[in-house]
Amino acid sequence: MSAHCMLTGREPKFGKTISHSHRRSSRRFDPNIQRKRYWLESEGRHVRLTLSAKGIKTVDTIGIEAAVARIRARGVKV
Repeated sequence: MSAHCMLTGREPKFGKTISHSHRRSSRRFDPNIQRKRYWLESEGRHVRLTLSAKGIKTVDTIGIEAAVARIRARGVKV
């Protein structure tokens, strides 16, 4: 599964881990990605979306129809 959100566009960020002795090593900050299935009433079918935790909260706020419209506006196939 790719680590990016279909709705918000969140993706991994990169940075450094700093030890007690201040040695630095590379690390990756992954978003909290979940696969969630929603019923899309207008098309009469389920859609499975890859969303971050914030993306799931956004869907709860604006509704699945508006969220799918935003995802399609970004050019992602649903």
